[in-house]
Amino acid sequence: MVLTARTERELNETADEIKQNGGRAIVIPADLTAEDQILALFGEVSRRFGRLDVTVNNAGIGLFGPTVDFPVGQFDAIFAANVRGTFLCCRESLKVMLPARSGYIINIASVVGIKGYPRQAAYSASKHAVMGLTKALAAEMNGQGVRVSAILPGGVDTNMVGDARPDLNRNELLQPEDVAQSVMYLLSLSDRAAVDEIYIRRRNSAPF
Repeated sequence: MVLTARTERELNETADEIKQNGGRAIVIPADLTAEDQILALFGEVSRRFGRLDVTVNNAGIGLFGPTVDFPVGQFDAIFAANVRGTFLCCRESLKVMLPARSGYIINIASVVGIKGYPRQAAYSASKHAVMGLTKALAAEMNGQGVRVSAILPGGVDTNMVGDARPDLNRNELLQPEDVAQSVMYLLSLSDRAAVDEIYIRRRNSAPF
């Protein structure tokens, strides 16, 4: 398993946890808003392993505020991380997966990829874009051996949710493990099955 993000300390902590549970993890820090670093990342993966089975695109940022005075610089930063970074990681994954006619790309979107909330216009637009990218890519890969899915979690107990939804009861939020279990479910499917998207909501939130 290869872990990548900007913060090496947090990557090492995650890698240590994986190793303590019997897994193997390699840390390759990268800023996923920078194309050259993404190219270097996937080049290193290809050099070390010669293949790529799964890509989980989970990197992203959330900045929130009233649309009437939302800074365009923050809008651009959100799209650079959430949309451009995801697109580039999908593109580079395909360069390795397509020749093998095998692989799985899983994009972590958000409930705001199908809903809208006040003060989240830019973030919601970015996650709608991730959903559009995922749908188009899934159609493009149909019959080529590469599967593409999206996971859309509701409120997850992370640092970001406090800024996005301070009204939520933290005790009722989803946990990161809930999202991870959905990833593992997708990877457990036989080659006969395909799932386009998984929407996970908080149990006490409104259904549908």
